[in-house]
Amino acid sequence: MRDKNILEVKNLKKYFPIKSGVFHNVVGNVKAVDDVSFEIKKGETFSLVGESGCGKSTLGRTVLRLTDKTDGTVKFNGVDIHKLSKQEMRKLRLKMQIIFQDPFSSLNPRKTVSDIIGEALIAHKFVNSKKEYYDKVTEVMDICGLARYHMKRYPHEFSGGQRQRICIARSLILNPEFIVADEPVSALDVSIQSQIINLLQDFQEKYGFSYLFISHDLSVVRHISHKVGVLYLGSLVEVGDKNSLYDKPLHPYTQALISCVPIPDPERKLDRIILKGDIPSASNPPSGCKFHTRCAYAKDICKQEVPILKEVSSGHKVACHLY
Repeated sequence: MRDKNILEVKNLKKYFPIKSGVFHNVVGNVKAVDDVSFEIKKGETFSLVGESGCGKSTLGRTVLRLTDKTDGTVKFNGVDIHKLSKQEMRKLRLKMQIIFQDPFSSLNPRKTVSDIIGEALIAHKFVNSKKEYYDKVTEVMDICGLARYHMKRYPHEFSGGQRQRICIARSLILNPEFIVADEPVSALDVSIQSQIINLLQDFQEKYGFSYLFISHDLSVVRHISHKVGVLYLGSLVEVGDKNSLYDKPLHPYTQALISCVPIPDPERKLDRIILKGDIPSASNPPSGCKFHTRCAYAKDICKQEVPILKEVSSGHKVACHLY
């Protein structure tokens, strides 16, 4: 099943213009996503990791065309979604959904759980009767571990974990093929996080969903992922399957991130790599390798030439002049 790409992202860029003056002239750009390429196969989870502000959420939204691209291509099942008309895109949205980061702000406080979960059924004319609507909503609520008596309640009556289950139910109601999960467990307690992660994995095994999983929690990413991409200042610096990337990280930035992952072994000493300096501005990134200002191994070439993401072993790619 995992031999065909469901999503192909190539040289994707998303820049936000910086305007100044009375006439709002464009004086620069915030390069939120800068020349990113990757693929996701059917039934696979591809995770994006990186520090806050590195462009993970913007990339996820651009992939779903919730925001327009600046350049590059995003192909879903071979179709370039940024070339589709609004009507064509509306039909495609049945197969592409998103779970937002914050379950508290992503739910309409004036709507009941039934209305929130079932709204897409009516918008896309998925049902023809109230009974069919009720059956669909209750079915997906049962799958997500929500009781049927919750249907007429409002979001403020639920805990964070329950609200995230409502968000997941809303994304599943149309039987999508691909889901962007934008930090779906970051706002939850650790015990609730495991429940939500296991729920997503169960859905993948049962229905064959593909996920773009966005997170800064490397422990969660290792548990749920098949492949991992490391993002720094809007660019991918390393991509590989989870075992090769965690066991043998190649890029100095990846090494620093993984060195800070807690290990449940009191006898093992952690050799943490502490990065010096602050993250450069995305509106004025460093020349050459964007990481060279914080890298302990930086050479002259790192300041001058942009490294290309190249394969150094089977399925393991890195953008670094050291390789």
